[in-house]
Amino acid sequence: MSHIDKGRKRPGWDEYFMQVAGVVARRSTCIRRNIGAVVVKDKRILATGYNGAPSGLPHCIEVGCLREQLGVPSGERHEICRGLHAEQNAIIQAAKYGIAVEGSTVYSTTEPCSLCAKMLINAGITRIVYQNAYPDNLSRQLLDEAGIIVEHFKGSAG
Repeated sequence: MSHIDKGRKRPGWDEYFMQVAGVVARRSTCIRRNIGAVVVKDKRILATGYNGAPSGLPHCIEVGCLREQLGVPSGERHEICRGLHAEQNAIIQAAKYGIAVEGSTVYSTTEPCSLCAKMLINAGITRIVYQNAYPDNLSRQLLDEAGIIVEHFKGSAG
């Protein structure tokens, strides 16, 4: 005999995928910020990514963070970070396995930076849902110019 739980609230799609992004973020090896991203199309997960060093290289949690050592503020000098961002890793994973992401939505625990925004634009992402704001006005400007829908998710991400 099955038990029906009428009090259980089933998460909506945005909440569900943001919670998955929250779990993905737990794999992050960044000292400063743990971020997860999920690429979704037609309610199906195509790829995930979290921020961390390239595959096979020592992680920041093992060797330290140059940006932290130099006192570089958040949102600046991305080029001296040994890690890739969550959105970058998600796009790279999709490319590595031949998965087209054009027309997809990206769910990210943090708003994309301008570097990721440019990559998401060129990858053909049409919607971005993020939970935590990131101080990068150029990113917002680029995404707006590209006509990408950007939504701030205010619920729980895991």
